[in-house]
Amino acid sequence: MCHVIVTCRSMLWTLLSIVAAFSELIAFMSTDWLVGFPRTPDTVFSPHGATAAGEAYRPTLGIYGRCIRLPHHRRGVMCGPYAVHFGEIASGFWQATSIFLATGILLLCAVAFISVFTMCFQSILKKSIFNVCGLLQAVAGLFLILGLMLYPAGWGSDKVQLYCGADASPYKLGLCSMGWAFYTALGGTVLTFICAVFSAQAEIATSSDKVQEEIGEGKSLICLL
Repeated sequence: MCHVIVTCRSMLWTLLSIVAAFSELIAFMSTDWLVGFPRTPDTVFSPHGATAAGEAYRPTLGIYGRCIRLPHHRRGVMCGPYAVHFGEIASGFWQATSIFLATGILLLCAVAFISVFTMCFQSILKKSIFNVCGLLQAVAGLFLILGLMLYPAGWGSDKVQLYCGADASPYKLGLCSMGWAFYTALGGTVLTFICAVFSAQAEIATSSDKVQEEIGEGKSLICLL
């Protein structure tokens, strides 16, 4: 018989797991990892720097995409991938970052999907589903940390220097500033570890004595605050 068990801690863990997965996914797909120095579509590059006239804007660069403004382009700013193939990503460090982040996001999305069904199923292969998901979240968090640590090492690539100036180098931004996507990914990573720890509390809440008493009374829907 399927017992639907809903507790505050289990529902909060489910919600946080979904938020962590979506925040990492949105950040990974965003082009706002780096914000370049102000320029215009008619910017001219020279050994002495960039010179331009007209209305300035700041292009953005993501792990595999970018947003730029083209001269006489009717839609203004154009966003899209600059790397059509994996090998075209700006640097080997960013390629490694992509692999680690994608692996972590895949695990988080799997946990987010499974977490929705924890109301009906509290175990899998005789193991607590909360503990299994918490372990997966911890592993995903490690992949995310590795990806975020390797990301600044790719700032010395030619692609980044085009957006951030010749002074850009590994772990040195040059004329760029960090965009919201990096901070979103960082916050999602912290939230991932919080979920991994909190999964134990969700497991305790759904296997408490009060829950067992209500199961013994024959109830199929159990809601505890």
